[in-house]
Amino acid sequence: MRISFYILILSSLFSCNYFQKEQADNAVARVGNDFLYRSDIEGLVPAGVSGKDSIEIVKTFIDNWATQKLLSEAASLNLSNAKVQELNDLVAQYKSDLLTNAYLEELVIRQIDTTVTSEEIVNFYNQNKQFFKNPSELVKLRYINLVKENPKFDKIRTKFNSFTPKDRNELQLQAIQFKSYAFNDSIWVDINQVYQKLPFINADNKERFISNGMSYQFPDSTTIWLVKVKEVLPKNSPTPLQFLKPTIKQVILNTRKKELLKKVETEITNDAIKEKKYEIYK
Repeated sequence: MRISFYILILSSLFSCNYFQKEQADNAVARVGNDFLYRSDIEGLVPAGVSGKDSIEIVKTFIDNWATQKLLSEAASLNLSNAKVQELNDLVAQYKSDLLTNAYLEELVIRQIDTTVTSEEIVNFYNQNKQFFKNPSELVKLRYINLVKENPKFDKIRTKFNSFTPKDRNELQLQAIQFKSYAFNDSIWVDINQVYQKLPFINADNKERFISNGMSYQFPDSTTIWLVKVKEVLPKNSPTPLQFLKPTIKQVILNTRKKELLKKVETEITNDAIKEKKYEIYK
């Protein structure tokens, strides 16, 4: 098709006098008895697109529309009646499924209780923790990395080792002078994160640096690491609840949703039976 034709099509977006008669008012293309109208391509071209690109966008859209119509017509003529009926049944079933699922989803959203208490999460975890295994070692630790020449090193080390609430707060206030640090030793972290944060530890030497209750300082070329390992959880141990809370909450909600869906379906069926809308003939 000629480019000038698409220029006329594009210009028709802004004119009320184009294609106002004969085959179909406001039509810009036809395949058999199907028409593509000006309203179908309004807003197709984004603002700021050049004239040449606008023409190409409209051309591509019209060609794709025509190709789809022609292929659909060819399929209807050349496929067997049985195949066409099979496809029509699939389309009807798909439409029915979409409508049903959308309706049930709205009912569930209105009725479902989305509050999951900590007690529910803990109970679920205790009943199912044998099924949750951590794939690698988990560690609770704290550390500080600071330059060797730090004039307050001894005081920092003392506070780090005692680690009373007061000591921790004071260390937190001094944290700007540390190269890196982590004070939350009540949280489990994956051993692979330990390798990243404490680069002198790796899979080959971890036994030297990671074990329950271990405390040490490790010097490298310019800094000193202060490390306290509180606890180590071996690989394939039950995964701590800390890691599973979001998952468990979602599992509980999904279970509620399934139960509610089943209840709604049962109620709809029972109501239809009572109102004589649903009968099974023997």
